[in-house]
Amino acid sequence: MSPAFLAVIAVILCILFRILNVNSQPQLPQIFCKDGQFMECFHKIAPMLRDPYIPTRLWGFSGHIQTIIHSIVGRVKCPWPLGERVYLSLADGSTLTYDLYQPLINSMEDDITVAICPGIGNSSESVYIRTFVHYAQCHGYRCAVLNHIGVLDSVQVTSSRIFTYGHTDDYSAMITNLLKKYPTTNIVSVGFSLGGNLISKYLGEASRPQNIIGGVSICQGYNAVIATQWLLKWQNFHRFYLYVLTENVKSIIMKHRHVLLSDDIKQRYQLNERDIAAAATLPELDEAYTRRVHNFNNVKEMYSWSSSVNYLANIKRPMVFVNARDDPLVPDMLLDPIKQFATTQNQSLYIELANGGHLGFYEGGLIYPNPVTWLDRALVALIGGIVMSHNDLLVAKRTATVI
Repeated sequence: MSPAFLAVIAVILCILFRILNVNSQPQLPQIFCKDGQFMECFHKIAPMLRDPYIPTRLWGFSGHIQTIIHSIVGRVKCPWPLGERVYLSLADGSTLTYDLYQPLINSMEDDITVAICPGIGNSSESVYIRTFVHYAQCHGYRCAVLNHIGVLDSVQVTSSRIFTYGHTDDYSAMITNLLKKYPTTNIVSVGFSLGGNLISKYLGEASRPQNIIGGVSICQGYNAVIATQWLLKWQNFHRFYLYVLTENVKSIIMKHRHVLLSDDIKQRYQLNERDIAAAATLPELDEAYTRRVHNFNNVKEMYSWSSSVNYLANIKRPMVFVNARDDPLVPDMLLDPIKQFATTQNQSLYIELANGGHLGFYEGGLIYPNPVTWLDRALVALIGGIVMSHNDLLVAKRTATVI
């Protein structure tokens, strides 16, 4: 074997080891929390917050690999939980669906419903949602999963719109319907990526039902204006991720173009189908379609209105936020506001992991990860912490009333 060939192999291995960050070591989660009493509830019920997160050894220290595997493979040994699909007819003519899953055990004293809002272009049929739902069911939680309008192939679009980044009416309709079915249930809102932005904005927009006792947001970007500017850059594959997101949304629009791009709709909103089909980035697609359908003057105005960072101060419920520093879709600069929020507001907790990518958080093993991810385990524990905090406050109020 020639020295030149050996040198090439060595260079390739060095590049692979650098990309995969194989020399990295597991790190403890960083915790930002002002409220010691609130934090104590999570220390009791979520011991993994005191332990290092251990990614899959060979590739888990790369945020890119975690993100790509999550988007292509999802979860390993994914179950298919059995639930009931609920159909709602909204005032604007839209057909909204959500899937309802009952707990698999009945050992919990509390009636808790986990109201889940998936990421962009996702639904109850997305692999990571199915895995988490099943894991939550096994721990005694009822789950309701919003299906973003336009995503499911089996449900036709019946109005001029699909889901958006900041409209929370669909999630609100699901909550309202849940409370009609289960008036005494306590609800914990859980959102993944775009869904994290939506549940945070929902809780910060207006007075919400008292049954909602808290929320958990995972891997959201908080500020769509800055996030989009960052994703438009070419370095570190940012533009590649933006292209994938754009094609995902565009495919949903084109799948339902017989309704969304009918002659009447195109005339009403001044839509050009060629511009929509040619859009290479989300800002281009949102300029050609989304902001017009939703009557915004420009894309920046829509992004600002959609960003949860502008609503955080008005949230009146306990909140937990989770992000990874190596998330290729969420730059570090977007995490500063949430750190400040968690360290200045009571009943707020921010958890930052060094690794995990975007919604990955695979753990264990050399190559093949554990079937249940760190995120699945942590989410169930965090929901339990919110429930414990809620119950502690109720006990404290009753005690104060008696005294």
